[in-house]
Amino acid sequence: MCLAIPGKILEINENSALVDFDGIKQKVIIALIQNPEIGKFVIVHAGYAIEMMNEKDALDAIEQWKEMSEELGMDIEDIL
Repeated sequence: MCLAIPGKILEINENSALVDFDGIKQKVIIALIQNPEIGKFVIVHAGYAIEMMNEKDALDAIEQWKEMSEELGMDIEDIL
């Protein structure tokens, strides 16, 4: 099963970025994304940003991840 989680780019360092996943910050490879920008949202799978997404869709998806993780008795950090 493949999971892709949306996150917000906080910092960019060459081919990597610090991405915020609803308060959880992780380093992500951004080499597959054209024109990444600080403040923009990306979908991340296995440590790679694979697609840019708009803010509304990203925030909606984050809320769904939070609801699902709560139903399963997990913290969103467990999914990342």
